Amino acid sequence: MNDLSKGFEIDTDFVENEPPEKTTIKKEIIDGLSAVASALIIVVILFGFIFRIAVISGDSMKNTLFDKEIVIISNLNYTPKYGDIVVISRNAENTPESAQKDNGPIIKRVIATENQEVDIDFEKGIVYVDKVALVEDYISTPTHRQDDIEFPVTVPKGCVFVLGDNREVSLDSRDSRIGKNGMVDTRYILGEAVLRVFPFNKFGGLKLNG
Repeated sequence: MNDLSKGFEIDTDFVENEPPEKTTIKKEIIDGLSAVASALIIVVILFGFIFRIAVISGDSMKNTLFDKEIVIISNLNYTPKYGDIVVISRNAENTPESAQKDNGPIIKRVIATENQEVDIDFEKGIVYVDKVALVEDYISTPTHRQDDIEFPVTVPKGCVFVLGDNREVSLDSRDSRIGKNGMVDTRYILGEAVLRVFPFNKFGGLKLNG
């Protein structure tokens, strides 16, 4: 006869596994919708406040950018500098009166910033900034065409001097109809074109030095 008075030991390390929580189709749908909503919010923030999409219209930036190409522009902590491709808001004149016209944003390249002197030798087609000739590998035509701005000029505070890469057809800072006597107030710059996204075979950055 067994001596039950001695009792017996129980292994307290043994714990029966609880059955796993069942994943329902409803929960999967809710999780999926939450992920999509989060992604949409991020996209709205990025493209509403940091990035924008711009479609190129015209030939003034050949051979860098062509008509109907699509670029992404950014204004995050942006300060204009030489070589940047910028999108300028509303209209060429940037005046309240011309805002009512059917003039979309324009896209140009920054050639000089505030306090810099710009001079152009229209015979040779050479642009000088602070008396130094620019090496402009990006232009499709030399700068032979002169409009109504007299050179040399000094860029005023808070402004930039811009030119298109296709100098023979571009309406830019050589013309007093752009900005204020050719000078573009930096407050009218929507941002810098940083990436070409269409056509897909030309996808890539637009930085001057890569």
